[in-house]
This record gives sequence, structure tokens and C-alpha cells, in this order.
Amino acid sequence: MNAGTILVVEDDAALRHSLTETLRALHFKVTDCARGETALLEMRQQPLDVVLLDLNMPGIGGMATCVKMREAYPRVAIIVLTVRDRDDDKVAALDAGADDYVTKPFRLPELTARIRAAMRRIHQPETLQDQRITLGSVVLDPVAYRVTVEDKEVHMTPKEFELLHLLMTHAGSPLTHHRLLTAVWGEEYGNEREYLRVYIGQLRRKIEKDPAAPRYLRTENYVGYRFEVV
Repeated sequence: MNAGTILVVEDDAALRHSLTETLRALHFKVTDCARGETALLEMRQQPLDVVLLDLNMPGIGGMATCVKMREAYPRVAIIVLTVRDRDDDKVAALDAGADDYVTKPFRLPELTARIRAAMRRIHQPETLQDQRITLGSVVLDPVAYRVTVEDKEVHMTPKEFELLHLLMTHAGSPLTHHRLLTAVWGEEYGNEREYLRVYIGQLRRKIEKDPAAPRYLRTENYVGYRFEVV
């Protein structure tokens, strides 16, 4: 039984082979390659659920590959694999379009747990409420999967849409970091606050007139975030 389809993009041949064989033993359908350029070609050949993407690769590099993947395939889950473990590196990867970030060396149970979390998010039944939400100049339509600001459509990635929908559904009430992370990324998450910082920053750039002085997406210090009712 196919547990999901994964593309492994890793220039270390030994690690690539080990990951591929391990994931196949867990009943995932796996394709692998060593360069970003090849990965982008592979993605045109078959539908994918998850991409495991190394950042340190020859050619166009992992970060540029991530940007291109996210632009072309907004619904694919991208999990970055890298030796870089500084917070600013994580922020840069998330800002480039990654959904998750795993630092090398990693434990295979940790990585497979992250993969399964991504698979559950992709394949879970639709749970978004059908009712359109209008708050100020922001309109979110879960059925059409569409957000408009001042009557202009705003492109959203799946996680941006889900995060915004959650905040707008609970407008006026602060939602904790833990609740937002577990609701949007899965139960395995809860401490990755940099994920929220990046995604809230992206949402502010898309829906706020002045992202530096947000009208809607307000920070609740030491707690989380709130969509302000205006």
C-alpha cells in the first residue's frame, strides 16, 4: 500500500540512498535526485505529496529550488534538510517556501514523524467551515479557497490560508503559539515559534496596508496572535 509519494533531493549519495531505501521500506513511493534542476524536472513528471530538500547542493542550490517549487506547486509539502541550525537560516528557509525544517544529523524516527504529519495534513478530509468570513476589508471564502483584500484577490499558500482562516474564525480572541502550531502543522509541533513569525510576517505583507503597524494581525506578547475585529 502506497503511504504517499516523496521526492528526496540530496547530493550526498550515501544519505540519499539510505533515506530512499528506508522510506520505501515504510511503503512510501520514493523518487530521488541530487540537484535542484533535476528535482524541478521530476516534479513535472508525477504528482508528489512531500519533498525532502537539502539546502547545500551544487547548481541552483536548495534555497532557490525551494522558491521555484513553492511558486509552481503551492500544495506540495517541502521539508528542508540541512546542517544549518541558526534561527536566521530557519527563517530564510521558511520565507523561501519551506513548510518544515529538520537539522542534520537527524534521527530517522523524527524525520518520518514529520513526513507523516505532512501527509496527514495533505490527505485529511476538508474541515474548513463553509461560511465566508468578512472582517474589515479582508474576505476569506473557504469554499472557493480565496482571499480578497479591498476586492483584490491575494494569493495564499495552503498554510497561509489555513492560518489566516483559523485566526479569522476566532477574531477578537488571542490564540496561543501552541494552538496555532498544532492546528496548522500538526500535533508533533508546538515549540517552533519561528514558523509562526515567518508566516504571520508573510500574511501581514499580503493583507496589511502597513505590515510594520498591522491593523488586523496583532501580536499578543508572550501568548500568540489575534485577528483584530475592526
